[in-house]
Amino acid sequence: MNIYVGNLSYELTEEELQNAFRAYGEVESAKIIKDIYSGRSRGFGFVEMPIESEALAAIEGLNGSELKGRTLRVSKARPRREGRRDRHNNNYGWRKY
Repeated sequence: MNIYVGNLSYELTEEELQNAFRAYGEVESAKIIKDIYSGRSRGFGFVEMPIESEALAAIEGLNGSELKGRTLRVSKARPRREGRRDRHNNNYGWRKY
């Protein structure tokens, strides 16, 4: 199961995130999303746990808990939306020439 983890400390490492979830079971991967320009954490990430019961226990146990001074928001990840918005043809009044 893919798990969304929000409100992460900017100093948190992927290894520390993985260790927090490992207390609930097997962790396949832990990824902190970073800004493509600065390389700095964007404050959220995803953890993949192969066993659903362990993943649900991790969500229940870690949602609202504190890690490195921040209160975590943990939930089942939603599927990614398809495609990217065209910046020159969107609802912000820009025109495509």
